[in-house]
Amino acid sequence: MRDILPDLLGVLGGADARPVALCRVVATAGSAPREVGAAMVVTAESAVFGSVSGGCVEGALVHTAQQVLSDGIAVVEQFGIEDPRDPAPGLTCGGQIDVVVERIEPTPERLDQLRRLADAVAAEKPIAVATTLTADPEWYLATETSQPPWRRLDRDVADMLATGRSGVIGVDDCEVTDPAAPTDDRPRTFVQTFAPAARLILVGANDFVRALSALGSTLGMRVTVVDARPVFATPERFPDADEVIVGWPDRYLAEQIRDRLIGSTTALCVMTHDTKFDVPTLRTALRSPTFGFIGALGSRRTAADRNRRLREEGVDEEQLARLRSPLGLDLGGHTPAEVAVAVAAQLIAERHGASAAPLFEGAGPIHRN
Repeated sequence: MRDILPDLLGVLGGADARPVALCRVVATAGSAPREVGAAMVVTAESAVFGSVSGGCVEGALVHTAQQVLSDGIAVVEQFGIEDPRDPAPGLTCGGQIDVVVERIEPTPERLDQLRRLADAVAAEKPIAVATTLTADPEWYLATETSQPPWRRLDRDVADMLATGRSGVIGVDDCEVTDPAAPTDDRPRTFVQTFAPAARLILVGANDFVRALSALGSTLGMRVTVVDARPVFATPERFPDADEVIVGWPDRYLAEQIRDRLIGSTTALCVMTHDTKFDVPTLRTALRSPTFGFIGALGSRRTAADRNRRLREEGVDEEQLARLRSPLGLDLGGHTPAEVAVAVAAQLIAERHGASAAPLFEGAGPIHRN
């Protein structure tokens, strides 16, 4: 949507302003041609700006857009693998995309929202736009400093913004805690975020790192694998990582801290099992207040020995208290995949300030207001 914002504002803000249809990818599966958030605009004259699939389904969406412009009822279209026996359009790449098509009116309120969005994007300030996937979509803009209560979804939107993720939140049949509350209390809603993704820096080049890099990528994090051994630190061994860095991890972190590339949404997981790597790395990280999460894999005996070494290296007790080690929740797993789930669950729980306790043991609503 970033690319079509100028065209969208140009059409809606002109002297001859008329409604347009906005088509956006809200979900993908498999080898999808475009990412979530890819968008195109269709005018009443069938002029098209942007693309959602690189040409596979745009023709069908133009037809849908004209219908939406006519009746004003938003729809979500789903396109899957192209089938020669089916006249319906499909994707030649073998993936699947869901596209919401809605009518955008040139009202002062909507123009103000689009201009605020465009200004924030141009200034590289984090912002998210939430759109209910209903027949008559409702929009909500969230920034780091302005997030008023909205449909019991504002905390979900704020979390998506804080971690730089886009996707669908909410449910159609939410639990009703107040009989007087509307039935569409938490409608399915597409959140498109314009902000850097949360980072997951993994130190080590082993099976545990490979499993966690895949899970971190699935959670929408930007994953970096760092290891000083070039024979192990290769993109082929870590296909889900966004980048694989060959170098001493402590030096890499020092450079990232110096260049202000580490922030409150950066999680560091040290998984080397080797003191010559993990002690200097953790010393560097713990002395920086900018990391949102710092953890290290290992047994309790390993953690105790590592803490002793860190103290000897000058790490004080306040800094050491930030270290989560042994890393992960107590799920009883042993395999790399199970350990990755335990670590990812801890990252999620700490980000939300949640207890990580079983839901069936609690009471009250699952979703926090």
